[in-house]
Amino acid sequence: MGMFSQLAQGVDWSSMGQMILRIAAVLLCLVIHEVSHGLAAYHLGDPTAKQSHRLSLNPLRHLDPFGLIMMIAVGFGWAKPVPVDPRYFKKPKQGMAITALAGPASNFVLAYVSTIIYSMLFAVAQVKGETTGLGLALTFFSLLISLNIGLGIFNLIPFPPLDGSKVLAMFLPDRWYGRWMQLERYGMIVLMAALWFGLLDGFLMAARNLVLNAMLNGANFAYLGMLSLLTR
Repeated sequence: MGMFSQLAQGVDWSSMGQMILRIAAVLLCLVIHEVSHGLAAYHLGDPTAKQSHRLSLNPLRHLDPFGLIMMIAVGFGWAKPVPVDPRYFKKPKQGMAITALAGPASNFVLAYVSTIIYSMLFAVAQVKGETTGLGLALTFFSLLISLNIGLGIFNLIPFPPLDGSKVLAMFLPDRWYGRWMQLERYGMIVLMAALWFGLLDGFLMAARNLVLNAMLNGANFAYLGMLSLLTR
């Protein structure tokens, strides 16, 4: 017991708690992103994701280990791609673009909802004081905001295999479309190198700050409303 007590005292429980919250936020971001891809494809007539059990909220069905590590470490990452068969779509290029956009769109929606909740909780903390539970909630929703914005922006980069590449592909002539989509097998290597050497850092941070400021301004009504309610 003495040895265990010494070990427990040496653990930075605050840092561990922060890591647990970050992992939970990352899992939620990635799962919502991938399920949104699958649901979009399913509603456009493609049952492949459903048949592959990728409409599940079980994180284990969606995670790419390295993409998960990147999300936890730097806030930009990916999950296992949802299988999509464009032959089921009436208009394959448009169907692929809509399916691709569903993922980042879901992240921006979740980020904005999280911003509204964060703004309300922040008002409560200002008036009532910050308790441990309230502090944890503020941390969790701030992580959801930052990670969802980062994931949404990263996936909109128009380079294979990211979602933005499928949106760009919709505007390419048919004779170029197949070659563009074939770049997916090599694209992730290029992206990993760009992330490793920091080539995208400036763009990603500037874009994330721009979207974050817009969402904070858009959620100001929730802060003011809660503040007014609490100070009556």
